[in-house]
This record gives sequence, structure tokens and C-alpha cells, in this order.
Amino acid sequence: MAAKIIVIGAGPAGMMAAGAAAENGAQVALLEKNQRVGRKLAITGKGRCNITNYCDNETFIAHVTANPRFLYSAINRFSCYDTVAFFEERGLSTKVERGNRVFPVSDKAADVVDTLYDYLTELGVEIYHKTVEGLIIEEGAVKGVRLDDREMYADAVIVTTGGLSYQATGSTGDGYRFAKAAGHTVTPLLPSLVPLCSDDADIPLLQGLSLKNVRLTVQDNQSEKEIYSDFGEMLFTHFGISGPMVLSASAHMRSMSPHRYTIYIDMKPALDEETLDKRLLRDLAEFANKDMINALSKLLPKKLIPVVLDRAEIAQHTKCNVLTAQQRGKLLHVIKRFSVRIQSFRPVNEAVVTHGGVDVKDVDPRTMQSKLVKGLYFAGEVLDLDAYTGGFNLQIAYCTGRLAGESAANVIHL
Repeated sequence: MAAKIIVIGAGPAGMMAAGAAAENGAQVALLEKNQRVGRKLAITGKGRCNITNYCDNETFIAHVTANPRFLYSAINRFSCYDTVAFFEERGLSTKVERGNRVFPVSDKAADVVDTLYDYLTELGVEIYHKTVEGLIIEEGAVKGVRLDDREMYADAVIVTTGGLSYQATGSTGDGYRFAKAAGHTVTPLLPSLVPLCSDDADIPLLQGLSLKNVRLTVQDNQSEKEIYSDFGEMLFTHFGISGPMVLSASAHMRSMSPHRYTIYIDMKPALDEETLDKRLLRDLAEFANKDMINALSKLLPKKLIPVVLDRAEIAQHTKCNVLTAQQRGKLLHVIKRFSVRIQSFRPVNEAVVTHGGVDVKDVDPRTMQSKLVKGLYFAGEVLDLDAYTGGFNLQIAYCTGRLAGESAANVIHL
């Protein structure tokens, strides 16, 4: 007997879609090419899984960076609070951490995957570990899918294949191919929430240095405008910079080209230049007879000191008591505006999410159904939707998946 609804891809969107469709009375087949469901979900949040963000709908929408208005119907139908309740009701205890990030109390992403898997099996969703080669479309309506060994027919197909990031987990862009074959436009695919490469010669010297409580500002050198600013943590790497603030900043750097963007880091954002100057004068007085390389340890991390001095054009062995006011001014400037020229994004495979995807103009936001092909639905990262870090991208997957599953099941029953 043919499955009434086929869901392609057993990630968070696919599992939610399959479960929602089954809850609404549909017979559901969930097709996943990996031998396990939720592979990408199992490695999110460094293996802890930032399930969602504990915030209201307006806050959620404000954190979506691509096509936020498209999500009003989906988030109103299944909010961040609904997501927490969904997992709690199924026995997964959760906790809220800094920035309203929600995690399982166990700190194990595998427990999130297991909760979703149990949800599907209890509802009788049939899971097939099969590779989908393409969609079967006849007379403007989807009729099923072509597998590697046979055809499977259905009244509706929901595509939840994810993006291009973390390709080892199966996110290899299959859904974009299916969408194009169905006549959909796929917008340019870029990495988002991704580390950034710099060709500044001294950046590799800082590899492994983590900074906390610093301010990061992104300058678009083309428009000469500041396009993003944040306060928090970041990390220097062998290729450039990474860390929470950097990933969020990357979401604003859409048209990447070498040196179009410069990131400025304020190492001491709590102090204005005048206050910082007084602090620096105290340190210089205390270490009057010492070399500058040994006099800044109270102010800066050890690894940063030689790089900062070099940028301020101060020889490392300059004695503190001979430092001129002009040199001090230059040093202050480097500390308050430490620049990192951005060469490029890291590869899309290293991105948390993919920016771009199936153009939402051709998808009904009230149902997630294609406006071009009857019975074809899209949900999750395959759509041109993405957000900041903090659980927002997973929430996009849950709420769009849930809406697609419910809509498909209800249309079939009409």
C-alpha cells in the first residue's frame, strides 16, 4: 500500500513533519539515506544540542536574518515555548542557560534525537533508510519519489533535506536539486554562522587565544558603514577568527569579497580612551624600569602583547619610562580598535547553517506547500531561511516542519 505522505530527510524538520502528519491521521514514510536519524542534530551545540531559545515570537522573529516575515504563521502555530513543552512532555528535562538557550539537562544531544525517534515510532511512522533520486511529478502535482531501487507513491511529499553544511551528516544539497527539477528557484547558497579567514600576517601568531568580554564591530569598507556590533566571546585560529560573536557577524556579511570587510575588536570596551589611558599610565609607572613586553600583563593576555606592540610600532624592549605620549596614544588605538581584515568565509561545509535555498516567494507561508506543484512541501534549512546562533535555526526547523506535516495531512483528509 502506498504511503500517503513521504518525508525526505530525518533531521529536526523531517522528524517534526513526519510526527505532525502522523498525529493528524496520515500514513507516513520517512526516508533517510543515513543509517541513523538525526545525525546532524546529534552533533549540534558541541554534542549538547541547543534545542531552541526560550523567547516569545517577536524576539524569535527579530533573530531571523533571512526572510523573517515568512515565518509568522509557522512560529505562531508552534512557538519556542511549544518546543520546550513538546520535549518536556515526552520525558526530556530541559534547562535554560545564558542568552535563553535551551539544552537538555543531560547535556546530551543524543537524548534529543532519541526523544524524536521514540515519538515517531509510537505514532507508527515507517522509517526507510533509502536514497531518494528524484521526485515523481505529473500534471502539476507530486505523485511520489524515485528511490535507488524502486518508485514509491504518495499523495504528498515533504522535502526536509537540510542545507550544505556538515556534509558528512548527509546534507549534500539533494533538496535543492529536487526543488529545481520541480521548477523552483534556489537562491545563491552561502555559508552562514561560519568562521572567517584573514590574511593578516600576525593573526596566526594568536592561534588558540580566546577573548571574553570584548566588543566586535564589522565595517563594510565598500559602503563605509558599520553593519554589525556585538559584545562577548571570540577565538583566534590558524586561519583567522571564530567563536560565537564571529559566527553571528558572518550572517551579516552577505556579499563576500577579499578585504570588503574589516572587523575591529575593542579589547577594553568597559573603558573609554581617557580612562584606559589613566590605567595604562598607572601600569607604566609600576613597571617603570621594565621592558614594554613585560609591562602589559595586567592589561592584555600574554599572547596578544607582542602583536599589539608590533602594530603600535613600539619595540618590545622599549623601557616603560621612555615611552612617549605619541607612542602611548598609538598603543591605546590598537587596543581599542584591533583590526582583522577578512579575506573570505571558511568553506560552507564548516558553516552552522546555509544561507540561501528554495526561494520562499514560491512557497505558501501558511502551509509550507509549493505554489508551483500541488502536494509538494518544504521545511527547514532547505528553504531560504536562517537565523543567529542560540537555538533559533533549530526552531525554524521544528515550526516549519510541524506546519508542513499538519498541512499535508489535513489537505489529504479533505
